[in-house]
Amino acid sequence: MRYVRYAFLAILAIVLISVSLANREAVELTLMPQAIADLIGFNISTSLPLFLVVLGSVVAGLIIGFLWEWLREHKHRADASAKTGEVRKLEREVKKLKKKQNEGKDEVLAILDEAS
Repeated sequence: MRYVRYAFLAILAIVLISVSLANREAVELTLMPQAIADLIGFNISTSLPLFLVVLGSVVAGLIIGFLWEWLREHKHRADASAKTGEVRKLEREVKKLKKKQNEGKDEVLAILDEAS
């Protein structure tokens, strides 16, 4: 399984390198369309290779997606944490009740009761 993962990563690296080498031309990135920038009087622009724009967009999309999903699942994580705390509390209570029930009994029988 490890070799399959290494093969996949190697193929991915080759594809990314070939796409990067094929798209080295510089493109102009601007923050706003020219009409809005003239109206506001403020615009930022920069020139970057096309592969950086494409790969950066993919990375930004992945980060936004992961963050969105993490925020969406907050309710489920909070419920699971509350249930885990409740289970621990109930386990402690069961242990305490078993101890109380086995007071005055033979030690071997008490151990057998706790095991079951």
